[in-house]
Amino acid sequence: MNRIGHGYDAHRFAPGTKLVLGGVAVEFDRGLAAHSDGDVLVHALCDALLGAAGLGDIGRHFPDTSPELAGIDSRILLRRVGALLDERGFGVVNADVTVIAQAPRLGPHLARMRARLASDLGIEPERVNVKATTTEGMGFTGRGEGIAAHAVVLIETR
Repeated sequence: MNRIGHGYDAHRFAPGTKLVLGGVAVEFDRGLAAHSDGDVLVHALCDALLGAAGLGDIGRHFPDTSPELAGIDSRILLRRVGALLDERGFGVVNADVTVIAQAPRLGPHLARMRARLASDLGIEPERVNVKATTTEGMGFTGRGEGIAAHAVVLIETR
């Protein structure tokens, strides 16, 4: 049986923090405000996987009120989500994620993001697609207020 999931996340920029997307530190003058490391790409992917498996959302499993999750590397959360799916007999067929940001330019980082996400999910990099786009100056991302991400996944029972 195949199941599809969709995830979305957005965070505002915050000075004095580092920018992490897809598990990759990206050189920029601001990071993202969040309880964790603020990796919107990984958060959207976690939500898509949890949704496909019928397991709720990232906030249910990793609440932002939890002191032990403060500043946590979101890749740890992704690996935990992968383990939850595995325990329930699901495997990831593929994932397609889109980062929406006016700046910084993300093209040079996409291959490393893809490799890290695939590694964390225990699948081949060819089964993960990471892309970036702008909103041509429109909306909160276009005004440079933050970054958003969408993720779509296909999982299957094993």
